[in-house]
Formats: sequence, C-alpha cells, structure tokens
Amino acid sequence: QVQLVESGGGLVQPGGSLRLTCAASGTTAYIYTMGWYRQAPGKQRELVGTISSSGSTNYADYVKGRFTISRDNAKNTMYLQMNSLKPEDPAVYYCNADIRRAGSIRRDDYWGQGTQVTVSS
Repeated sequence: QVQLVESGGGLVQPGGSLRLTCAASGTTAYIYTMGWYRQAPGKQRELVGTISSSGSTNYADYVKGRFTISRDNAKNTMYLQMNSLKPEDPAVYYCNADIRRAGSIRRDDYWGQGTQVTVSS
C-alpha cells in the first residue's frame, strides 16, 4: 500500500508564502516523477509543476518565478515553496507521483488527498 499525504496548506495574505509538503509512505521501491496540481472551485485540475527523480523541474507559466518544487529522495518527500501568493492562487493543491512498489515491476500513478490554500487579506 502506498499513500501520498499533503500538508502545509492554510490561509495567507496576498504576497505571502506557504510551503507545502507531500510525503509518500508505504512499500515504495522507486518514485519517478512527482508533481503538484491544483483545483479551484468550478475549475478543472491544472498542473502547477513537476520534478523528476534527478531533480529537473518544469513549471506552469503562471507560477514561474514564484513557486519552487524540490524533493528529498531519502525521505520520499516533495515540497512546494509558494512565494508572492496572489488572489488567483487559492485552490486545493494535490500531489501526484509515479511510483513502483517494492516487489513489483509495475508503475502506478498515485494522488494525495489535497490540502487547501487560501489567499485573503
């Protein structure tokens, strides 16, 4: 069994910062690409950015220069540092990971339960 658990969401003022964490637990043999997505009310889920197992990152244009994704492979954990938060950033933020479980050759896509980010003065 593999689980992804996000934490770190909350309320922040415009221009403020938050750091989200995504921790993978369970029988993970290898975690490939990880990513952050977000979904605002009434909107489709959208990609925020991804990070490969070697640390290469890609970001959606609307977060470039403001958000930074990193990961600690030893801890099976990914982070999303969000700076200069804007009124259009509130959403439920989800983490996603491509994982091969221990004892398996198959790779599966996993999602966390999401964490709410609210930006308001």
